[in-house]
Formats: sequence, C-alpha cells, structure tokens
Amino acid sequence: DFEQAEVVFRMASERYPDPAALKRESDRLYREWRRGQPEPEEAEALEADTPGAATTLEEAEESAWSEIDAYLAKMNPYDLQNLVAGLLRGMGYHVSWIAPPGPDRGIDVIAHRDPLGVEGGRIKVQVKRRADKISVVEIRSFLAVLGEDEVGIFVTTSGFTSDAEAEARAQERRRIMLLDAPRLFDLWVEHYASVPEEQRRLLPLKAIHFLVPRDE
Repeated sequence: DFEQAEVVFRMASERYPDPAALKRESDRLYREWRRGQPEPEEAEALEADTPGAATTLEEAEESAWSEIDAYLAKMNPYDLQNLVAGLLRGMGYHVSWIAPPGPDRGIDVIAHRDPLGVEGGRIKVQVKRRADKISVVEIRSFLAVLGEDEVGIFVTTSGFTSDAEAEARAQERRRIMLLDAPRLFDLWVEHYASVPEEQRRLLPLKAIHFLVPRDE
C-alpha cells in the first residue's frame, strides 16, 4: 500500500542519496526481476494470434472473390468467350474456332485434343454471361447440337437450376460439363501460367501471400 511504498522509498533514498545512483540500482533490480519472469509458451502465443490471422485471410479471400465475380458478370460477352478459349489453350486443348460477333447457333468455341482434330470427338462450348440461372430447357437445346462422340461444356457467370444440373448428370451418350463462375475461376487460377498472354490480360491476377500458421 501507500505507507509501505513510502517506507521502501525512504530506505532506498538513505542508502542511495545520489539520484543517479538510485536510478541505476532500480534499473538493475527491474532487469533481474524481468529475467526471472516466465516467458509465454509458444503454443499459447500462436493460439492467440491465429484467430486474427485466419479472420484476416478469410476477409481478404471474400473481398477478392466479390470483386472478381462482379468483374466477370460485367465482362463483354465476346471477351468472356475469348477468356474461355484462352483457358482451354492453357489446359492443353487446341482451339480451332471462336464464334465471331453475331448469331452463334448455340456454339461459341470449338476445340480438339490434338492439333489436327483427329483424336476423339470435338469439344463444343457455349458461353453465357447471365445474371439468372441457366434452365433445363437451355441445357437440352445445347445437347441437341452435340454429336454422340462430342463433349459439351456450358459456361455461365451465374449458375444452373437444379433441373439443369440433373439433366446434365443423366446423360449417358453425350458428355456435358457445367461451369459456373467459381468453377471457371478455379480452373483459371490452376492453369493461369499456361494461358496465352493475350487472353490472360482479360482476367489478370496477382498473387498475395499470407502467412499460414503451422498446425499444432
């Protein structure tokens, strides 16, 4: 309490009448006391820091995806079409045709597994920049332009109704893959380094690295 502190201060002043000497001694005693205090355990410090780091990473990912999703939703339809063609090239496919502006009759991109297009069937792609989900009727219209040995890829910036997804899964002879914006972006990130520079400029990315705390 205050009286004890006053007694201690008076005793110290009598022993060290010189203020500078008193300060040096008090500093020395504090350093000795500090060295004797236990350091916080590493695991406890990591546990305390981890929630904040995880929250920051989740917030950054959510913010980045919101920006990318909005960017894709507003992209010029022909740029989106070329972006998909660039992705196919980055994945190792050979794009032989991209629909010019105007009616496309349900097909926007045609690709092959080899440069000559003699291995397997063609890959036909339809690309839709839409705000509403693709319906089962549109999936059936796309299936109508696919041959039995051809593969169809339906790309949209929105998504697909449950009926549309069920229709695609039910196909036995004709193979069709549905790509919404998140799946399209995942593939874009995975093959980004192999996408031709011209198409890469349509959706340029820059990696930002975060420290990931080690698992205990």
